[in-house]
Amino acid sequence: MRINRRAVAAAAAIAVVLPLSACGGSEAGSTDASGKVEGKITFQTWNLQANFKDYFNGLIADFEKQHPGTDVKWVDRPAEGYADKISADAAGGTLPDVVNVSPDLVAPLAKAGLALDLDKAASQYKKEYLPGAWDAHRIPGAEGTYAFPWYLNTGPLFYNKRLLKDAGLDPEKPPTTYDEVFDAGLKMARQSKGKVAALANVPTIEDFGRYGVPLMNEEGTAFSFNDPKGVELLTRYKELYDAKALDPQALTATPESSGHKFLTESVAMNPGSALDLANFKKQAPSLYKNIGITDQITSTGKANMYVMGVMVNAQSKQKPAAVAFAHFVTDATRQMEFAKKVAIFPSTAGSLDDPYFTEEDGTDETRVRIAAAQSLKTAVNYTPVLFSEQMKTELRNAVARALQGKQSPEEALDNAVKACDRLLRQS
Repeated sequence: MRINRRAVAAAAAIAVVLPLSACGGSEAGSTDASGKVEGKITFQTWNLQANFKDYFNGLIADFEKQHPGTDVKWVDRPAEGYADKISADAAGGTLPDVVNVSPDLVAPLAKAGLALDLDKAASQYKKEYLPGAWDAHRIPGAEGTYAFPWYLNTGPLFYNKRLLKDAGLDPEKPPTTYDEVFDAGLKMARQSKGKVAALANVPTIEDFGRYGVPLMNEEGTAFSFNDPKGVELLTRYKELYDAKALDPQALTATPESSGHKFLTESVAMNPGSALDLANFKKQAPSLYKNIGITDQITSTGKANMYVMGVMVNAQSKQKPAAVAFAHFVTDATRQMEFAKKVAIFPSTAGSLDDPYFTEEDGTDETRVRIAAAQSLKTAVNYTPVLFSEQMKTELRNAVARALQGKQSPEEALDNAVKACDRLLRQS
């Protein structure tokens, strides 16, 4: 259950086939979800059945008991190929009534008229959720919200106290700004003669967002991460790369491989989530002994939020039941129950003030949970919902060209923006 990562499969695959299914009939065009909650609906989750079978079976039983005459069929799909499965169902008219999605997956479905606009169909529930979470499933340049926010995640910056100390840095005073991260990285590389890198990952779109780079225009028609501030960020990363303060394998690294570098104490700093600390304790006791925890680095004052959602199929023949169930899955009671089973956070307003997210007990796990919960109150999802996997590849390739000196940071980002804008027009 990789809840703090973006979609593995390409959401762009959905956009390719969706025009075939956007038939625009009366069912698709209606946002009326009023009426009796009854009938059979299908609920699809994303790689959750293996670990949470009893939880969801109990949740469904509770819903059916509260709403006699309803029948919820639960299907769970593996993480691999999830986007492809949604695209096939959308094209074939077999999309489930209620679907677990991430913002980048819901965007093409909404464009094709297959995601119900909750601002119209279920606006009475909006106040129950954190504003940033509710807004995560909006599409720039368009009106509407197309999924109930479900579970959230964010996390701190983990660092290796021993490696900082070996470099002559104070392990009790970790970097708190981007400038301090870059300066610390350069010093570590000098002190270790290039053997210890500060980071193992190149900047992604969310890093540009946290740095304060404007990512897209307000209309949602063009990208803007080639802004001078974006060029500045990439230039600083090139300084790290040239000094071997950025791991040499960073150009081809995945989030998993970057995490492994930190786990094996090859790099000094790594962004993570509340899920990671238990893994460190179990898999790397020597690292856990030296683990440092500090706030996520951001120039905006707002942390990055990973968000999952629950979408209602706009063509569902049982809209009242589908909306009622999607809300039931994501209401405050159910979200708190789920959050206590796994290291995720509820998106419902007020839930993060529960003692579970506010009261210290002296453990690092609780410390991370409390800090993450506090930051989530104002966190945002920096990754634009229209930023597809193809676009992520374009940016990653541009970053690689800049770091390798094949193009200047400015030229590389200009070309990436042009490529992403072209893909945006094609979607």
